[in-house]
Amino acid sequence: MDPGNGLRAGTVHGWSVDFIASRAHAAPQAVETRGLGEVSMRLNTLAALAVAAGILVGFNAGAAAQDYPTRQVKIVIAFSPSGAIDILGRFIADKLGQLWGQSVIVENRPGGSGNIGAAAASTAPPDGYTLHFGAQTLSTNVTLSPATAFDPINSFEPIMLVATSVEVFQVSAVTPYKSVQEVIDYAKANPGKLNYYSVGIGSTSHLSTVQFMDVTGTKMQHVPYSQMSQGIADLMSGRTEINFGPMGSSIANIRSGKMRALALNGPVRSKLLPDLPTLEELGVKMGQESSWYGFFAPKGTPKAIIAKINKDLQTVIDTPEMRERETQLGYRYFGGPPERLAAYVKDDIAKWQALEKKGAFK
Repeated sequence: MDPGNGLRAGTVHGWSVDFIASRAHAAPQAVETRGLGEVSMRLNTLAALAVAAGILVGFNAGAAAQDYPTRQVKIVIAFSPSGAIDILGRFIADKLGQLWGQSVIVENRPGGSGNIGAAAASTAPPDGYTLHFGAQTLSTNVTLSPATAFDPINSFEPIMLVATSVEVFQVSAVTPYKSVQEVIDYAKANPGKLNYYSVGIGSTSHLSTVQFMDVTGTKMQHVPYSQMSQGIADLMSGRTEINFGPMGSSIANIRSGKMRALALNGPVRSKLLPDLPTLEELGVKMGQESSWYGFFAPKGTPKAIIAKINKDLQTVIDTPEMRERETQLGYRYFGGPPERLAAYVKDDIAKWQALEKKGAFK
């Protein structure tokens, strides 16, 4: 070890570290050692040391990523157990644990419309051992429930947009509506008389219905519930008439005839209900589903570790078992590079901000 610079002996990209350090300390023959010449020599020395340090930092970061993970990894989910994001997150955690040969645990940190868990994840050490499996609330809360403890863009490193949740536009079977157009026609003729249920402001059903009303020029009454079970019971009885529900939790009631599915929100049909058209096909241009799920790491997590996690997540979601889960539980997998998630979040923030400026949430 050179006591003058603290660098360890070794080779980096074919160069001896001791050689780099020794050349950094060697005085150039043609440079004066006093006055401006001495300043120049010292600047040359500092530059050489900076280059050597940079090479070592890059080398060590790459080596750390290659070995990652060497201990338990924690995934923070900002919602209670058993919801759509929790179910998917635990499947992925299990598969990553098998792939890595390390324990991967899920920590549920609900509250604050997702802000509490996101804030906790954002302040974890940026070493790849605490990840955040986040949802659309990261973007919608910028408009509906702004956080002060973190920023969805500047507090996280995006890793992967994993999936969206397929949403069913459905009505109670006791209602007379047999098509989306019938709902639109009635809602236009009777503003505010149709009731739609959701599990609260910012939930998937609330967001999708707000967008539906904006696109179709209709007005319906929002009836939020604190418990999904009560909301579904009232929907089936006809106390409320309309709902955008996750495919995974809606399919049983649709197949039993208690609910009537009229369309899917999203760009493609579902294998579970292949004859059910999308709203896009029916002329209701709503784009992507409102619910999405993605992996993030605290800001400053090394890029090499981000790339390793991204690669391994892609391996996991491409397995036959995960593809089967995709259909069974009503997800639509995305995958792809971190930049895809970064762009998706920015676009989603802009979408809900634009609707808020139009007064859609009033």
